[in-house]
Amino acid sequence: MTNRVEQLIGQIVQQLKNDQNPNGTWTYPFDTGISTDAYMIILVRSLEMNDEQLVHDLTERILSKQQANGAWKLFHDEDDGNLSATVEAYYSLLYSGYVSKEDSRLLAAKQFILANGGLEKTHMLTKIMLALTGQYPWPAHFPIPVEMILLPLHFPINFYDFSVYGRANLAPIMIVADKKYVRTTKRSPNLSALSLSGAADNFFNLQDIQEFLSLIEHDLTSLLGFPQTIHSLAINRTKQYMLDHIEPDGTLYSYFSSTFLMIFSFLSLGHSTNDPIILKAVEGLKGMKCTINGHPHIQYTTATVWNTSLISYALQKAGVPSTDSVIEKANGYLFERQQTTYGDWAIHSPGVLPGAWGFSDSNTMNPDIDDSTASLRAISQAVQKNNHYYEAWSRGVRWVLSMQNSDGGWPAFEKDVDNKLLNLLPIEGGQFLLTDPSSADLTGRTLEFFGGHTDLSNYHDVMARGIEWLVHHQEKDGSWYGRWGICYIYGTWAAITGLMAAGISAEKPMIQKAVHWLLAIQNPDGGWGESCKSDTASKYVPLGSSNLTQTAWALDALIAVSNTITPEINKGIAYLLEAYDKDDWTLSYPVGQLMGGGFYVHYHSYQYIFPLLALTHYQLKFTES
Repeated sequence: MTNRVEQLIGQIVQQLKNDQNPNGTWTYPFDTGISTDAYMIILVRSLEMNDEQLVHDLTERILSKQQANGAWKLFHDEDDGNLSATVEAYYSLLYSGYVSKEDSRLLAAKQFILANGGLEKTHMLTKIMLALTGQYPWPAHFPIPVEMILLPLHFPINFYDFSVYGRANLAPIMIVADKKYVRTTKRSPNLSALSLSGAADNFFNLQDIQEFLSLIEHDLTSLLGFPQTIHSLAINRTKQYMLDHIEPDGTLYSYFSSTFLMIFSFLSLGHSTNDPIILKAVEGLKGMKCTINGHPHIQYTTATVWNTSLISYALQKAGVPSTDSVIEKANGYLFERQQTTYGDWAIHSPGVLPGAWGFSDSNTMNPDIDDSTASLRAISQAVQKNNHYYEAWSRGVRWVLSMQNSDGGWPAFEKDVDNKLLNLLPIEGGQFLLTDPSSADLTGRTLEFFGGHTDLSNYHDVMARGIEWLVHHQEKDGSWYGRWGICYIYGTWAAITGLMAAGISAEKPMIQKAVHWLLAIQNPDGGWGESCKSDTASKYVPLGSSNLTQTAWALDALIAVSNTITPEINKGIAYLLEAYDKDDWTLSYPVGQLMGGGFYVHYHSYQYIFPLLALTHYQLKFTES
């Protein structure tokens, strides 16, 4: 087995070297399914832009993903299909002009939509898109009035209590909802046949809205009194917020959804479809296009920094020296992408200097903890040899240290953005969109970085508080929930490896409990696999098959706690060796998530990164003399 491990390590290393771009990056797709493709068609048609090749090719991709029953799915084992994704696909295909409503594929989709509740049962974000384009009525009340942006930071609820990805989407939504903006064209389809009850005003639970609005209105009335001038001020402040957060490529925060919504918000404020802001925003979205299996895909964002930092580190761990041109080019790119300007994070962390990294190539103002620690791992070997890298390292480490939440854990983007009052909002998927609390995956990986790659003492208060957070957030079965991946395997891997790097003994009961949980869910073939259903079930749901990436996570955790090779580890390694070149549905199964129940990610880079790390850790610990 030792020789086969070495051979596969060499194979993956060579594959990654071959796939590197001339600028040092890796641009493997950030595959988010067909929703962004559908929205792109709807956007191009709504703006009456002439880009027939793009519309045609996106139509072909969407059709290629349709299931035999007419539905579209977010993941392979999603029962019969996903209603919102099917509505989005149906609408975009009809709007494209390349598929008619009499087409058997759309007739099958229509039957699925009606059998599952029609437009009324789609996700809130889908309804907003439908309302913007004249296919669904705007609600009488939107739970977040635009005036909220004027509330000062010391109020119980204010705009900056929302997560940065929440703010990015809410800012344009507040404007279009306030204006009840609708844009139709001569080509607009009529989706009324997909509605079961005349599309009643059922965006939200009205009782919940009234409860939340009473809180907001009390604050606003005491401060502002809701005069018309204040309303205009709020609109202008929200518009300025968007203008201040447009990236150089024209996108809002480099996210597809927020940019899509921003375009409609500017239209609602009287901007022309030929306005340079709108034209550049559309070009920015087109710039997120990649190719998957011969079809174009509009990514939600690019994962260039994330891919490049993880791959640079994995290659170095596998024995590629930091002086190799592959690593030097990758780390040179990462060095250039370190952010030197202040973003919204500074509101919650005053006095902290910039020095972090963001996720995408175009991200210049929205850094995050994961990308920062990943980039710091990648450049760690060059720090002692290069003063410029040392300065970048020092700035980055200080920034990550400063982002530790008051509860001891780490968030994804900003410190202490976890206002429990926002749970009153009747926003579907709000627990994933509105706040940015500590999570086991972020806390575990950050502990792993400090414990394994810096000279921070394991007895330092920062480490002690992070460990304590993980202690108090372990599930009863021994697992940890991972916010940004699927799900309990992901969180448990991050927690175990972080705790081990922080000096916790493998004999500690919480580690042993986690190990027993991992062993209990190992599949007969030696691998591991977890379903995306775990997110909405709030418990581990087996996939029914093994998944390459999730197997690598579980193996990496077991290797970290084991002093000797165990039968379970050997079975897992054997699965990786056997399954690595297998190409079935499990390879494209999404193991990342942005919004549980609604938005999952297949990272095309993960099939290389995490098996390489697990195999390397196995080789270094157990087979090298």
